[in-house]
Amino acid sequence: MTGGEDMDEKGISQAVIARLPRYFRYLGELKNQGIERVSSRELSRLMHVTASQIRQDFNNFGGFGQQGYGYNVQYLYEEISKILGLDHEHNLILIGAGNLGQALINYMNFRNRGFIFKGAFDVDPDLIGKTVAGIEIMPMERMKEFIRSNAIDIAVLTVPKNEATALAEELVTYGIKGFWNFAHVDLPVPPEVQVENVHLSDSLMKLSYNLHCTETLSAHAGEPGNNEKEDHA
Repeated sequence: MTGGEDMDEKGISQAVIARLPRYFRYLGELKNQGIERVSSRELSRLMHVTASQIRQDFNNFGGFGQQGYGYNVQYLYEEISKILGLDHEHNLILIGAGNLGQALINYMNFRNRGFIFKGAFDVDPDLIGKTVAGIEIMPMERMKEFIRSNAIDIAVLTVPKNEATALAEELVTYGIKGFWNFAHVDLPVPPEVQVENVHLSDSLMKLSYNLHCTETLSAHAGEPGNNEKEDHA
C-alpha cells in the first residue's frame, strides 16, 4: 500500500488498472479507423484524461512510446490486451439464468473479447433444458463435473445474495479462480481467488448524484444577486 491507495501484487494502483479497459477500448477504435500512431495529447483529448496521467499510467508497464514519436496504436493495443489477460480465452459459466443472466449470455461482445460462456445453471425447472444463444441451461447437479471437464475459470453469479455466499465457497472447491459477482454481498473466498463485484444500482446512484449537483448549481446560478458583482467600494 502506498499513500492509502490499493495496489495489486505488482505495486500498481487499482485506479490505473481501472483505466486500462478504457485505453484498450479507445485504442481499438483508433486501430479500426486505420490510425497507426497516437500521441498522449491526442489520447487525452479523446478520453478526457490528462496527457501526463496517460504517460504515468503507461510507465507502470514500461512506457511503450518514444519522446516526440507517440505510440504505435497496434502495438499498444496488443500490449494492453496482454496486460489485461485478453490474449487468451477465459471459459465462463453463468449461475442464475433469469433475465439478467440471459442478457449477459446474449451479449456477443464478451465472446469477441475472449470471454466464452460454456454453460448456464439454474434451479428453476421452467428454465432447465432451455437454450440461450446456443447455451443450454442445466440443473445445478451437473455443475461440478461440467466445471472440471470444461476447464472453467470464471463463474458469473446472478443469484440472490442469500444464496451467493455458500455457492461461491462450493465453486472454489471445484476450481473456480474468479467471480463476476452481481449478487449484493461480499464473497468469502481465498486471497488467490479474484472477485469483481458489479452493483448496477451504484452506477445509477452516481448518475443521480451528478444530476443533483448540476441542478443545484443551475438553481444557485439563477438566484437574484448571484449574477451581479458586489460593490466593495
